[in-house]
Amino acid sequence: VLDALGSNIRIDSKGNEVMRVLPRNNDDINEEWISDKTRHAIDGLKMQRLDKPYVRVNGKLKAATWEEAFTAIARKFAKTEASQIAAIAGDQADVETMWSLKKLLNNIGCENIDCRQDGAVFDSSNRNHYIFNSTINGIDEADAILLIGANPRLEAPVLNARIRRAFMRGVKIYNIGEQISLNYEYKQLGNDPKFIADAAKLLEKAKKPMVIVGANVLTRADAESILATITKSLPVVNDGWNGFNVLQNVASRVGGLDVGFVPSKTGKATKEILAGLESKEIKILYLLEADELNIKRDANSFIIYQGHHGDKGAAIADVILPGSAYTEKEATYVNLEGRPLRTQKAVFAPGEAKEDWKIIRALSESLEQTLPFNTIEELRQQITAQHPHLVQIDVIETAPWKAYSAKGKLSSEGFTYPISNFHMTCPISRNSKTMAECSALKLEKDKKAA
Repeated sequence: VLDALGSNIRIDSKGNEVMRVLPRNNDDINEEWISDKTRHAIDGLKMQRLDKPYVRVNGKLKAATWEEAFTAIARKFAKTEASQIAAIAGDQADVETMWSLKKLLNNIGCENIDCRQDGAVFDSSNRNHYIFNSTINGIDEADAILLIGANPRLEAPVLNARIRRAFMRGVKIYNIGEQISLNYEYKQLGNDPKFIADAAKLLEKAKKPMVIVGANVLTRADAESILATITKSLPVVNDGWNGFNVLQNVASRVGGLDVGFVPSKTGKATKEILAGLESKEIKILYLLEADELNIKRDANSFIIYQGHHGDKGAAIADVILPGSAYTEKEATYVNLEGRPLRTQKAVFAPGEAKEDWKIIRALSESLEQTLPFNTIEELRQQITAQHPHLVQIDVIETAPWKAYSAKGKLSSEGFTYPISNFHMTCPISRNSKTMAECSALKLEKDKKAA
């Protein structure tokens, strides 16, 4: 879950400690490879762990019982209107937990929810608009590849190795964005969205052209105009081939979009939620493993953090609910292709920490909005009744293609990339001593090169 590829892995443990992570062969996803971060960040699983609930009393976090934590939340909810409550799901949240939290908040009338922690705003009603439609295996079939605001070397290293393999067999690769090192040669077209339309001439002779759009492109104000330009001016979709691909870079994103963990038309998205927190419109914010937001503590707001590490989210919380890391729970994730995948519990969560969906289920009782399931099987039955494709593990559901029809002006602003420090992108990797050493060595190398 350290990126969105969904690499299949094997976890070896001793007692209740993860000892190593190895690749598990899956020819459709990662073959026999995993990234260095996936393999070596595991020491971060035992550092700075949240192993008991906490409640802030007189400005200081104090250890509490689960009942005390839920009571503190219930008191706040009872005094707060549904329109003043919001939730943001982070980068490693699983499908079961996001669906449960959405159900709970919707039941009380709250529509301010978003799984796009990076602030991306786009039409998520059509699944084709946010997944890697060509599939990972499709890279082996492509005869021309255009990168737009994407840095696959840092965002999905194993996928980047597939692109390199395509380059080695003679596929032409083009880039619109910053000039970056990708471990293969490519033709730099510039760093301005205006070059997208010009690229049509380069792709017109290709039978299976592939366009890879970086996740950061979706955070731009002109995101939908860019996507409309791509789907209208570039020959990426033809009979039997869909070459439009979004390179999602976090494990929770496709699953969150699939189950609709986004605001309704009247609800607030991430940027509006954060603005509402500052303007006092939002009084309660529920952070579900959301650790990449810059939020300052305010005495007028009430922040609930559910997660597994004492990271950014826990530092600003009024109530901390200790959850489970991906190695400690049975959970569903959907990879960047739209392929549902499941984790198995390798070890137990530390101390009093619980599996995340169970926390939401227990909280629903305290809020007098008891959710109608008691087991993971009952929960999954309810999810798949609404989203049947999520029960088809390791199967990608395809849907009819619909081009973007958004209107608007393209900005001349250049593309940027979301990852500057590959080795430290999440609470697990930020708490890994191995990753810290790698990051320091990389920084030192870059300084010498400069």
